[in-house]
Amino acid sequence: MTQPRLILGAAIGDCVHVAGVVNFLNLAESTGIPTICLGPAISVPELLAAVSEHRPDTVAVGYRLTPGAWAGVLQELRTAVAAAGLAHLNWVFGGTTPCAQIAAESGFFTAVFPSDATPTDALAFLRGGAAGAGGQAEPPQTLVERIAWKAPYPLIRHHFGQPTVAATVAGAWEIAQAGVLDVLSLGTDQNAQEHFFRPDEMEPAQDGAGGVPVRTARDLQEIYAHTRTGNYPLVRCYSGTRDTMRWAEMLQQTIHNAWCAIPLFWYTRLDGRSRRSLAEAIPETQALMRWHAQRGIPVEMNESHHWSLRDAPDVVAVAAAYLAACNARAAGVQDYIQQLMFNNPPGTSPRMDLAKMLAKLALVESLQGSQFRVWRETRAGLTSMPPDPEVARGHLAASTYLQMQVQPHIMHVVGHSEAMYVATASDVIAACKVVDGTLRQVLLGAPDLAADTRVQERRDHLVSEAGVLLAAIRSLAPAGTPDPYTDTTTLARAVALGLLDAPHLRGNPAGRGQVVTALVGGACVAVDPATRQPLPEAERVGRLLAAHRQTQHNNQEVGICAG
Repeated sequence: MTQPRLILGAAIGDCVHVAGVVNFLNLAESTGIPTICLGPAISVPELLAAVSEHRPDTVAVGYRLTPGAWAGVLQELRTAVAAAGLAHLNWVFGGTTPCAQIAAESGFFTAVFPSDATPTDALAFLRGGAAGAGGQAEPPQTLVERIAWKAPYPLIRHHFGQPTVAATVAGAWEIAQAGVLDVLSLGTDQNAQEHFFRPDEMEPAQDGAGGVPVRTARDLQEIYAHTRTGNYPLVRCYSGTRDTMRWAEMLQQTIHNAWCAIPLFWYTRLDGRSRRSLAEAIPETQALMRWHAQRGIPVEMNESHHWSLRDAPDVVAVAAAYLAACNARAAGVQDYIQQLMFNNPPGTSPRMDLAKMLAKLALVESLQGSQFRVWRETRAGLTSMPPDPEVARGHLAASTYLQMQVQPHIMHVVGHSEAMYVATASDVIAACKVVDGTLRQVLLGAPDLAADTRVQERRDHLVSEAGVLLAAIRSLAPAGTPDPYTDTTTLARAVALGLLDAPHLRGNPAGRGQVVTALVGGACVAVDPATRQPLPEAERVGRLLAAHRQTQHNNQEVGICAG
């Protein structure tokens, strides 16, 4: 069917429960469809008189009383509609599950929505999909189109990958059938990410560690084929950590990778996911982004939260978000996904968390233009999930509520089981339902927490401090460098000198690991190692640059003496 032109709605018979009809009409209006509400307890003659007067193409009726009484009202309605010659209209029903069953069995209605139908089910119908809950036609299969189709709800994404291909195939089918998410994010094991094209280097004992042990392109095709059901979720997978171009080509051919996700500094010796140096990895990442940009495939740089996962100062994470976006834009990416991981590091307060995300968005979205669009993706903190699954459900709901303050286009669900074990299909479905329930409440109208004075002050402070750090990084560029923020030498130096640093890099030969941080007032800040007092960014980078200059001077002195 096509999208409705005008919808008229009413609770009919003796039913005074008009909330379902009103909610349906409100949802229709959010998509731009005009509506008319007649209210509660509308008789069949009154309803048909209004239909004749307003001439809608779609009529939504609600009934929530006893099924036996509904059967009588339905019979009256069908008889009157046939007599009036109005059977060609789209008649839509919403009510209790027993009443909905009677409505569905009658064959009279174009769409039937029982009590457990979701807003997504209704949106699918309103946007011209097939009739009824769970029966929508295949939704859009590109990211940007699906975002527009799902609005005002964000797309729901969840990570999934079992220790065997067979279990992942079965779970992917179950999740797709449930229709609870829009993006199935496939998680492969590290053997696949790093050694897929070099199987002789795999460690068999590590098969299935961290995800599904994909070993052939056929494995990916089989998983994808089993998602072609239910609500046909998009499928995507993270970049490989080596042979990245070959991996990207395979993903596009097998699962029609919805978007590329790759970090700028990570998947290297810095995090141990590959043996690549930054000098090797950064140009490869830039080339990979260009490859996707040339094919119109969106790109996500899952960069800044990696610094926070290692307890880096908030200002480092904010600056890293900007650097990643600069590189994506320079590579020609048109649709850029900014991932925002909340609750990271654990213990960050909601107020300071929101401020950090708003600071990232302020910098990243300053790069927007006709050739560079930013899409917001949020998620709960990977390491913040409590081990008790029931407590974790509460954490997930609370984090989702906070995330909605930045109006995300994509909600990356971190399941309530993640702190204990890899999420099963049933865990994924349950977690997505928790998030869906939270979204429904938020979209009724939530207070604007971003207007909080302390949030705004922290956001502005982080933007200013990030400017100090970015200027210091720019100063490292060799003379004549066109763009320091996309220059491999400059970026590698920033890590080597500790301008970009995190406490968890201590002892890492590829990083500095000398910065000391603490949670102060709910924010993660750099502190003086001796006094443990917060360290302004100008002072932190000033010390590092002064030490760098001293080292250069000493090296020059040694060279002179040696000569």
